[in-house]
Amino acid sequence: MRSSTGTFQGYVVHTPTFRNVTILTALVTAALISGCGSKNDTTAVAPKADAPKPDAGKTADAAKPVTPAPAAAAKPGLPVKAEPVQILKVSDDVSAVGSLLAEESVIIRPEIDGRIVGLHFQEGQAVTAGTRLVTIDSTEYEAQAAAQRADLKTEEQRLVRTKELYEQKFISKDALDVQVGNVARLKAHVDEAESRTAKTVIRAPFSGILGLRQVSPGAYVKAGNDIVRLENVSSIKVDFRIPENYLSKIRPNQEISVKLDAYPGEEFKGRVYAVEPVVDERTRTIAMRARIPNNGFKLKPGMFVRVAVTLDSRPNAVIIPEQAIWPQGKDSFVYRVVDGKAALTKVAIGNRSPGSVEIVKGLAANDMVITDGQIKLKDGAPVSVIVPPPAAAPGASPAPAAKS
Repeated sequence: MRSSTGTFQGYVVHTPTFRNVTILTALVTAALISGCGSKNDTTAVAPKADAPKPDAGKTADAAKPVTPAPAAAAKPGLPVKAEPVQILKVSDDVSAVGSLLAEESVIIRPEIDGRIVGLHFQEGQAVTAGTRLVTIDSTEYEAQAAAQRADLKTEEQRLVRTKELYEQKFISKDALDVQVGNVARLKAHVDEAESRTAKTVIRAPFSGILGLRQVSPGAYVKAGNDIVRLENVSSIKVDFRIPENYLSKIRPNQEISVKLDAYPGEEFKGRVYAVEPVVDERTRTIAMRARIPNNGFKLKPGMFVRVAVTLDSRPNAVIIPEQAIWPQGKDSFVYRVVDGKAALTKVAIGNRSPGSVEIVKGLAANDMVITDGQIKLKDGAPVSVIVPPPAAAPGASPAPAAKS
């Protein structure tokens, strides 16, 4: 093979060698250009080092807009049972036992001896004042009255003549005075005899109901023998005693309520109208008497009663269930439901009754108190109030089960 020579910038270069250098220079230049272009493309599309590489199978999803994740749900509160407070009338009462008395009561008895010639009533009959009840034989008493009237007439005539003699100065003033006295004495005897005669007829002293008679017509009775009882039961009196430490709270016209075993579930209202002025030194109690209207004549004298005397009353008292009270030491608290949270509240307790408590301080009319679940609570804890289902009406049948 032939070779040739040439000159390249002052150097003598063989022709084959020059050709090879030219080719090599062209290849290097092309490689550098290609390398620079590849490096620039890689920098433009390559993700950051800390970003995760996209999955090739999710290329279509990557083009969709990203929705932010929802915030975490609030933590549910502790389940508890709660009830609203009630506004009711509350009274301060003191209990006692007592007995019923008739408004007026008397046993009809004769004031004179004699034989009964007439009984003008029926047992259990209602009578009015002045009604004739019993007649006793009056013939003897009428005769005595007639004799006294005859003597009186004689003495009155004698008194007339005595005055004439005194005016004529035939007798002294003493003789006239003696005759005046005789007439006055006989008038008294006549009044006495007529009074005995009037007592042969016995009349009702007041309106009422007669009881069972103790005698029969024709019976001979002596003064003071029982004939029949008369009771005025249009209203009933109640006698009872209360301890002396309540004396400062006793006032006229105080209200009472009476309960009897004979009428379970019924309550009779009355008012105090009299208080004994002294305290019994043996029992340290004070006697009181009240009056109760006897509508329907249900109440009978002599019945045993339980009496509640109202010492004070509050028409708008705050009442809560007893289980809502949460005692801590000597103080009492309740948990109120305020904005979905339990609020520990100190309260002052008034009267207690079975199942309920009066709150005199610490609660208002629109408050709701927790009645179950307090043992897990603390002040400010979130709560979820469980509302009990409404009570079924009495006699209502249960709802049918839903079909699947």
